[in-house]
Amino acid sequence: MSSVLSAFLSSQPCRDLFDDIYGSHRIDQGISRCHRVIKKFQSHFETFPEHLFSTPGRTEIGGNHTDHNLGRVIAGAVTLDALAAVSRRDDLTCTLISKGFDSPFTVHLGKLEPEAAEAGTTESLIRGVAAGLNRAGYAFGGFDAYLDSSVLPGSGLSSSAAVEVLIGSILNGLYNGSRVSPLEIAKIGQFAENRYMGKPSGLMDQTACACGGIVTIDFQDQDDPEVRLVSLDLGEQQYTLLVVDTRGNHANLTPEYAAIPREMRCIAGLFGKEQLRQVKEDQVLQAVPDLRRSCGDRSVLRALHFFAENRRVLEQTAAIREGRFQDFLHLVRASGRSSWELLQNISVPSEPKNQELALALGLTGRYIRETGEGACRVHGGGFAGTIQVFLPDLRVPGYVTAMEDVFGTGAVTTLGFRSAGTMMMV
Repeated sequence: MSSVLSAFLSSQPCRDLFDDIYGSHRIDQGISRCHRVIKKFQSHFETFPEHLFSTPGRTEIGGNHTDHNLGRVIAGAVTLDALAAVSRRDDLTCTLISKGFDSPFTVHLGKLEPEAAEAGTTESLIRGVAAGLNRAGYAFGGFDAYLDSSVLPGSGLSSSAAVEVLIGSILNGLYNGSRVSPLEIAKIGQFAENRYMGKPSGLMDQTACACGGIVTIDFQDQDDPEVRLVSLDLGEQQYTLLVVDTRGNHANLTPEYAAIPREMRCIAGLFGKEQLRQVKEDQVLQAVPDLRRSCGDRSVLRALHFFAENRRVLEQTAAIREGRFQDFLHLVRASGRSSWELLQNISVPSEPKNQELALALGLTGRYIRETGEGACRVHGGGFAGTIQVFLPDLRVPGYVTAMEDVFGTGAVTTLGFRSAGTMMMV
């Protein structure tokens, strides 16, 4: 192992950093994982890596499906990350080897235009991030990387956004002296996902992964969203944050996700606006009969969710800052009800036999009502994937056992928040 990496992993600053990004009980585990990633890099590329990069996944705390219509969200960087050992190359070839994949992802950056054959692939993200840096006036180049991601795919923890931001961070560190801001990296990641990967998304996921901490993000000015840190110490409240992976199938759900922003914008368009944030709630309420005829009932319901959820983010933020934790939990529960009843992203209407999210929420809601403590809501985009749960520490073991009896061993993951966003660790 290179002397620089060896010295870093043996140092107290490394332990202090890993205390934040992985949690105090996982410091040694994090160091061991870094050693494994370095050895994997060495075995594939027959040389030692020069750097280690880390990008967290994220959890959405408030603002379900509001970001794509210029709304507000609360999101937090979590202690699961995409970790990569990396070296710079002298040419424009990027080779990314990812744990769990049989073949490397290889892209030559001599051409930056989208490749139709790459749509939906990791290669498209590499090319798209490089193109995004280039169009913003930044440098790019080749690299070799070995990636080990603990951000669970399909979990609503933004595994794809973590990879996008990680690639941006790698190119930022290797070729731009790390001068590209986290928010700029987030925007470039969204550009790559939208234009190159072909997946519609807002900017929340990338922003939370890039910036770190718990942040409120107001997307009213989409070119310069307002990002503010807030502090929520669940340990002080003796509470734990969990996600439950219902192991539903995400395949072929892109049309369901795309319909949500499209239907919200249908409502906005009838008022001559592009985004729902540009329309007043009273205008929508007064025009419901016309809106039903033009856009349909579901579009109206989703618009009502947007306005309520956008307002609720402010209420959640105030509750956190003022130390009103039980009020915050009440608002989490209200967010969950709104997603189920108005936004309707809990199940796919054409698949009535597959309602994993609804089942998980129903069982968890019953558990919360019986104990009188906690909160739950859909996590991420919905339709399949995970739910988010806040529970008192003492209730966690029993809840984990009950849910894993239904959804399988390992379905429940305990999360922590980390203050550091995407970074070149060394």
